[in-house]
Order: sequence, then structure tokens, then C-alpha cells
Amino acid sequence: MLNIFSNPNFLNGLYGALIAGLFTGVGGFGIYLKKKYTQSNINTMLNIAAGVMLSASFFALLVPAMQELVENFHDIHVAGFWYCGAVTCGVALVWILNALLPHEHNNMVRHGLRFNLKKAWLFIIAISLHKLPEGLAVGVAYSAEEFINPLSLVIGIALHNIPEGLTMAISLVAAGEQKLKSALTALLIGMIQPLGAFIGLLFIGTSVSFIPIAMAMAGGTLLFVVINEILPETYGYKETEKSAFAVFSGFIVMSYLFMVFSE
Repeated sequence: MLNIFSNPNFLNGLYGALIAGLFTGVGGFGIYLKKKYTQSNINTMLNIAAGVMLSASFFALLVPAMQELVENFHDIHVAGFWYCGAVTCGVALVWILNALLPHEHNNMVRHGLRFNLKKAWLFIIAISLHKLPEGLAVGVAYSAEEFINPLSLVIGIALHNIPEGLTMAISLVAAGEQKLKSALTALLIGMIQPLGAFIGLLFIGTSVSFIPIAMAMAGGTLLFVVINEILPETYGYKETEKSAFAVFSGFIVMSYLFMVFSE
């Protein structure tokens, strides 16, 4: 256990998750930048973030995990079994969290719309459920630093956190909370990510050979967040072409950044 804590990647992983989590607070303080955010504004930002996360999950976790498993196993069918099983386990992990913890999705959060504080917190819990697996993914990425550059994943999650933090702040203001308290709440929720990274770093520290499987699992958790949590909410607003363009834009920009940081 001592060797784990003395590993430079351990502290780097915690710092990376902390920085990404702080961007949730950056988004929260965005409540001061504009007098009123429309649902279309929020959806566009979330869709760009979804594209960024899709790119980050594929190129920073899923593709490298597939390559490592193919190299580690002589039988391609065995490698495929472990890979698909790990991705499925990652999806199932977040699915179970969603099933066990009370939360509520709301695709009508905007300035000027009033709803009660309980509903706002149920909505915030729904977003908070993303933070633990996202932090876990960062921890896994830094554990696998010999295979990948985790910086691109940190950037992707940080950019993804900005609209989520803003949405949390807007929901609290709509429930009657002060702007400062709402922004600070978003910042506090973002600190769940370093906790997730800590768990991921400890978990992988027990078995280096498990890293490719853990990468596939972490990629599966991010896929669930994007496909089950973000896209259904934003596409339900009937701006599908605009939403699709935003997703593609986020994906392309993040893919470029991944290539740059891979050098």
C-alpha cells in the first residue's frame, strides 16, 4: 500500500481529478455571466460536452484498452470477451447507482422557471451521480499512464463539467437560492471527482495487470453517462439538428486535442 502512495501517478491522478472537479465550480459561477440562460443555451453546451466526453472515452480509454487486451491475450476471442465484459460492467455500475439513489431528471431547467428546492436537489443528485465514475475514470487513466496520456481525459471531463455546474446553479436559483450559494454548491459537488479518482487509483494499485480491463470498465461508465443521461435530456427539446451539430463539434474538437496531446 505504501508503494501506491509513493507512486507519482497517484498524486498526479488526484490533482487531475481535482482540477477537473473545479471546473464544475467554474460552470456554477457562470450564473453571473448572463442574466438569463434559455433551455436551448443549456442543451447546446451539454451536447458539446457530450461530444467531448464521447471522444475522450473512446480515444483515452476504450481504444487503448482494446489494444492492450489484444496484445495480452493470444486468443482474440478471449480478448474480446474480457473487453466487452469489462465495458458492460462499467455500464452496469452506473446503472446500479442510478437505480439505488433517488434522483430526478429535468430538461426544463432555465432562468425564470420556479420549482421547489426538493426537486432542484433531486436534479442535482442526478448530475452528482456522474462525478464518481468520472473521477474513477481519471484515476484509472493515471494508473495506465504508461499506455496513454491521461491529460486529454482530464481536459474532456473538465470541459464536460462546465455546463453541468451551470445547470446545477441555475436549478438552485430557480428554487429560490442565492447565486453565490448555488455556485458554491456546484463547486462542492465537483469535489466528488477526486474521491472517485482516489478509489480508482487504490483499486488499480493492487494489480497492474488489471489496468486494461479497468480502462474498459471506466470507458463504459463514461458511455453510460453520455448516452443514458445527457443525450436523452437534450434531444427531447426538439432541436435535433442543432443538438447533433453540437455533439459532432465537441467530438471533433476533442479528437483533435487528443491527437495533439498524444504526441
